[in-house]
Amino acid sequence: MLQVSQLYIYPIKSLGGISISSAFITDRGFQYDRRWMLVDDTNRFLSQREIAAMALLRVEILANGLKVYHKEDQHSITIPLLPAVDTTITVDIWGISCEAQLVQPAADEWFSGILGIPCRLVYMADETIVKVDEQYTVNNDLTSFSDGYPILMISDASFEDLNSKIDQQLPINRFRPNLVFTGGEPFIEDTMKEFIINGCTFYGVKPSARCVVTTINQDTAEKGKEPLKTLTTYRRKDAKVYFGQNVIAAGKGNIHVGDEISIVQKKESLFQ
Repeated sequence: MLQVSQLYIYPIKSLGGISISSAFITDRGFQYDRRWMLVDDTNRFLSQREIAAMALLRVEILANGLKVYHKEDQHSITIPLLPAVDTTITVDIWGISCEAQLVQPAADEWFSGILGIPCRLVYMADETIVKVDEQYTVNNDLTSFSDGYPILMISDASFEDLNSKIDQQLPINRFRPNLVFTGGEPFIEDTMKEFIINGCTFYGVKPSARCVVTTINQDTAEKGKEPLKTLTTYRRKDAKVYFGQNVIAAGKGNIHVGDEISIVQKKESLFQ
């Protein structure tokens, strides 16, 4: 039996994630997931690729907003769930332009100071439209400020298989998944074309190409060579390294840790 084992959201793109027991599915992924983002002075998104220290900033969802704090010194700020100002700018995510709302000057000042680079915090309003690549969309699907797709899924079996090949065991947070599940053979997620969780239908549309963020220790911000060094030996295809599956949800609903996953339709793995 396949069963949801872990769920995560990352409210502010490239900052620390939050483990949750249930997730509400919206029109662009899990609720609150990557609806906020930091941009530089050219309005381009910032990530751990350029600023590894972003990993040390953690997020909590409170009744009155998001609390962001530094893991080591607990220096914190609370930002509103909805922007305090009514100003929009055009931001860039991997060459895709979209509108985003500025959140508040105090947040810009706080993040600029703690990261040591001029930056601004922006929010994705419901009116902002960012579409999934039409080559992989199911029904003109939307995504948030994520890297192209609303949900990332990894199986525990795949993760354990990888760790069995690495001298030093890595935590799952290196891969920043949204949905983790138990059961099945390693890389079963590669073959899951359509599946159902608690009445919600999901589609596995594309293997996830992995980047250097996976080599950043999420507790220290230190960079290494793993897991890309090992993944390259058996999960490399067309000059890219793949681990996990990009997923799209059809409709809205709730899923929970412990929910059973029923596969409706399978597909051929990229690595068959």
